[in-house]
Amino acid sequence: MPTLPAATGARAAVPKTLQKGLQTRAAILDAALGLASHMGLEGLSIGALAEMMQMSKSGVFAHFGSREELQISVIREYHARFEDEVFFPAIAAPRGLPRVRALFERWMRRVSVELDSGCIYISGAVEFDDRPGPVRDALASMVRSWQSAMERAIRIAIEEGHLRADTDPTQMLFEVHGLILALHHDARFLRNPGVLERVHAGFERVVDHYRPAPAHGGR
Repeated sequence: MPTLPAATGARAAVPKTLQKGLQTRAAILDAALGLASHMGLEGLSIGALAEMMQMSKSGVFAHFGSREELQISVIREYHARFEDEVFFPAIAAPRGLPRVRALFERWMRRVSVELDSGCIYISGAVEFDDRPGPVRDALASMVRSWQSAMERAIRIAIEEGHLRADTDPTQMLFEVHGLILALHHDARFLRNPGVLERVHAGFERVVDHYRPAPAHGGR
């Protein structure tokens, strides 16, 4: 059939064009994530990104459609990278307390690396805590997703007998999350020395509080 080669060529050209568009979008998103990490989600603008990428504003706009969609895309990208660096490696740890510890250690390490730029989960919460809308909803959804994963790991640790049966997983999560917030505040804002050591010590105190009492033999 004489039309077959032309049709095949057209089909081959579409994925190539699509791939180039996806690569451009990924590059813009990477630049946007870097900008948001230093200036906050409110610091994002189509114009600033266009200048960074040496593109026209309409070229950047074509990939996201609005500043709000750009902000939401950055939140999703941040969450995906957080999962890759924190969640997925940590769940390879054995079930129970080792997994809880791995999740916390990787979470703490991620936040400590971000001290010079900023954690979008934390800075975004400050920016959007009293501003209802799709951006706040997207950010809250990502944070709740991570907290649910951490709480699930705590529940499994209770089932495994590594934590007391009467442990309140939500309360333990609250205390552990508080340590991360304190790390970000004292290390990034106050520039206090020794914060990581204090966070380590705080985590161990939380674990010791919820750990089962040692069994006593001879009775």
